[in-house]
Amino acid sequence: MTMQTAIFAGGCFWCMVEPFETLPGIDKVRSGYTGGTVENPSYEQMAAHITGHTEAVKIWFDDDIISYDELVTLYWQLADPTDAMGQFADRGETYRPVIFVKDEAQRQVAESSKQALAASGRFDKPIVTTIEDAKPFYDAEEEHQQFYKKNPLREMMMMMPRKKYQKQYWSDKERN
Repeated sequence: MTMQTAIFAGGCFWCMVEPFETLPGIDKVRSGYTGGTVENPSYEQMAAHITGHTEAVKIWFDDDIISYDELVTLYWQLADPTDAMGQFADRGETYRPVIFVKDEAQRQVAESSKQALAASGRFDKPIVTTIEDAKPFYDAEEEHQQFYKKNPLREMMMMMPRKKYQKQYWSDKERN
């Protein structure tokens, strides 16, 4: 077993956990903040847009069971890559789509996948998701962890715009 990590930002972190966490080979998924300038930011600081952080998820995965490439492929199905200023109902830089890479191997996979997506013609607008070097990741407060289990009705309502996006751009066969 070779445990690896991946960090993705794609709007509200609440909606990013379940799709990854329920896959075989995933050890854990944590909601948190990354890419900013303040150490150990609080949700209130991040939400006030004073830290420069983005809401993200950090995923620990066994790459003998699931590859980084498979995670990136799922990421594209969860976060609209054509919207640089947020995702669905969540607006602003704290919700921008970013693939945070920890090394050159992850960067190559992410860049290649982004180029393939752009060349696919699936979207009418340019792919604006950025690929950036991983920065320190700070776990969000415990009430934000595994939100889909704690607040299933609210989670279902929040997932509706993502489900609409998936239906519009991704076939049932492609979705996990």
